[in-house]
Amino acid sequence: MKKELIEELFLKFENARNIVESIECWSARDVQEILGYTKWDNFLKVIEKAKKSCENAGGGISDHFADVGKMIELAKGAQREIADIVLTRYGCYLVAQNGDSSKSEVAFAQTYFAVQTRKQEIIEKRLLDVARVTAREKLSKTEKNLSGIIYERGVDEKSFSIIRSKGDQALFGGFTTNAMKTRLHVPQTRPLADFLPTLTIKAKDFATELTSHNVVEKDLNGDSQITNEHIENNLAVRKMLGERGIKPENLPALEDIKKVQRKLEGDEKKILKQTKKK
Repeated sequence: MKKELIEELFLKFENARNIVESIECWSARDVQEILGYTKWDNFLKVIEKAKKSCENAGGGISDHFADVGKMIELAKGAQREIADIVLTRYGCYLVAQNGDSSKSEVAFAQTYFAVQTRKQEIIEKRLLDVARVTAREKLSKTEKNLSGIIYERGVDEKSFSIIRSKGDQALFGGFTTNAMKTRLHVPQTRPLADFLPTLTIKAKDFATELTSHNVVEKDLNGDSQITNEHIENNLAVRKMLGERGIKPENLPALEDIKKVQRKLEGDEKKILKQTKKK
């Protein structure tokens, strides 16, 4: 997400924020507009899902979703009251969690309402963490999909492990998976991908997606054919990165993604705990 968009959305949510009896809250109508939902009825469906999530988490729906009226200006100075809902920070967070996460505005809101700080740089850091965790989860699904495809084509679990290792060797300029673990000080018992930056994770994911596609498209079978295909795809991705001046093996390791994930998951609990105190 571009820094300019982050700054724009940050200011929009800050300006829409109200304080009622020492509690932060937002108008659902304002949130609807910021999140890019054009129809109130469609946004209400998201709010209903959020209410269900609140109930399932043990929160009081009325504490975080308060029905109110809102006056809007009509032509010639006339006014009309429309239905609105006052949302707490936790309520807004649940709305964002149940929204369309492919929308940049929704992805930003998920983080904005999850953190307790008002500092923009903290929000930017969390957005990067979310992107990395999402990329890692996507890679796991892609690798699982590939394993399912090739197991039907004469490749067992041991061979699949070798195929992945050969792919890593191609992507990392000759460094094997274990060599990269040593290079990046990754424990040998942990997956290398758990310590890779988002760019490298996505590179591995793209190469694996290509292999899955081509195994089916070219009707490849057996260790040799599929291994060669995976190597070629990783070499192609490496070449593309190289043309942009990037060598995957030289990118530094990042924090254990399991720790990052636990930290992100803990944010929701902190929000609920904080709102229950008020």
